This record gives sequence, structure tokens and C-alpha cells, in this order.
Amino acid sequence: MVDISEKTVSFRTAVAEGEIVLQPSTVEAIRTQSTKKGDVLTVSEIAGIQAAKKTDEIIPLCHQIPLTSVNISFAFTEDRIHGTCTVKTTYSTGVEMEALVGVTTALLSIWDMVKYLEKDEGGQYPVARLENIRVVLKEKREHA
Repeated sequence: MVDISEKTVSFRTAVAEGEIVLQPSTVEAIRTQSTKKGDVLTVSEIAGIQAAKKTDEIIPLCHQIPLTSVNISFAFTEDRIHGTCTVKTTYSTGVEMEALVGVTTALLSIWDMVKYLEKDEGGQYPVARLENIRVVLKEKREHA
């Protein structure tokens, strides 16, 4: 693990985003909360928050970072759901990995909750996929 013991403690923010592509009928079922497993977005939001908090347990060389804020949000289009994860801390290293793990887990949770709607006759997922996972902001502000 990289030694960060002499790095300055700073306010840090990272934002990651991504999309899950689904059949339009599945997106509508999520929007209208008419899926078998319940409120897909609330469950997926909690999954993303929990995953961001446990990033150091998933990625071996990540530091244990005391997160001060994790926010997951979603936006709809006809055939996809766009997810965003914003993570904040006051610490000596950045939180971009936490933001990436948070958004990815939130999107995977959506997939898990609606996979029965996405399977074709052969049990495959011809439409469902994750796309455009990326960090869109990494910010560091020194203490005043």
C-alpha cells in the first residue's frame, strides 16, 4: 500500500457515473415500481452507499478512508438508467475508487433486481449491460 502518512489532510470529493442499458419495458417497470423485488432504486441506492463504505475490503490496496458523505442518484432515459455517485471526505488521499465502486454496485443491484425481466428464452441478457463507467470529477481543497 502506498504510504500516505505525510500527505496533507484535505477536503476531497469524487464523482463517478455510469449507465445500465435495459429494455424500455424494464426501465418503465422500475420507474413505476412494478417489479417483483420492490423499489429497485431505493435498494440500489443503499447498495451503492454500502459498497462505497467498504471499498477497502473489495480493492486490496485501497486505504480505509473515513467517508463523510456518499450520495447516489439516478436519472432515466427510455432505455437506460444513469447513475451518479458523489463521495466526500476530509483525509489525506482521494475517494475516486469509492465513487467508482459505489456507482458500479448501484447499477449492478439494479441488474440483479430486474434480471428476470431481461432474460431471453435461452436465459441470456441480450440487452442489459453497464456502460460509460468513469470518474467525472476529482477535487481537492486545502484547509483554510
